[in-house]
Amino acid sequence: MLELIQPDWPAPGGVRALSTTRHGGVSLEPWSSFNLGDHVGDDPLAVQANRRRLRQLLPDEPRWLQQVHGVACVDAARIAAGATADAAFSRQRGVVCAVMTADCLPVLLCDDQATVVGIAHAGWRGLAAGVIESTLAAMAVPGERLMAWLGPAIGPRAFEVGGEVRAAFIAIDGAASAAFTPAAEGKWLCDIYRLARQRLAAHGIRRVTGADFCTASEPRRFFSYRRDGVSGRMASLIWLE
Repeated sequence: MLELIQPDWPAPGGVRALSTTRHGGVSLEPWSSFNLGDHVGDDPLAVQANRRRLRQLLPDEPRWLQQVHGVACVDAARIAAGATADAAFSRQRGVVCAVMTADCLPVLLCDDQATVVGIAHAGWRGLAAGVIESTLAAMAVPGERLMAWLGPAIGPRAFEVGGEVRAAFIAIDGAASAAFTPAAEGKWLCDIYRLARQRLAAHGIRRVTGADFCTASEPRRFFSYRRDGVSGRMASLIWLE
């Protein structure tokens, strides 16, 4: 059975969003079963079948991106399939913005009036480099009129990083130190949700929900590249009805 997550946020009527899990598809191990990534070694026919199942729930084919852990944000209504970017926005109804993840953080955004939606693929590199800021700039709406939902990502008790990751964030904002907890042998546990909240708050976005998942510690529900190495990909999607 197809298992989906509906964001728990006060989005206005006219905004639709969802995240997939690993359940409900036809892919075999180690990509079982609802893998949507066509770049992870899975049978292309299985990926196509999974994407067809997803498409039945949507007003149009998702604008899939070639994600590179960067900061580029594109207008989903104007791009060709497979455009290189890590974020998208749309003011056009029926255009489905999408990112794929398997530990990285999907950040979904919309405004109070349902005039624009946005989505960002925020791994630590993209988050540090400013992918959220790029998305907000493209949406061009004051932060107090926006809300965000933080979808399934690796949780703060599972995301172990080196000191260089901590240093990269602290160099941008000293308050980021609160998102890191010492671990063994000079490593740190990183709370990517907290880092995203800090970035959003810096731009006046206080209505932030979600952030209560851990892809790495829920193997029956989520794909996790950090946990498994060879892994499928989940999708987070948002559009204007």
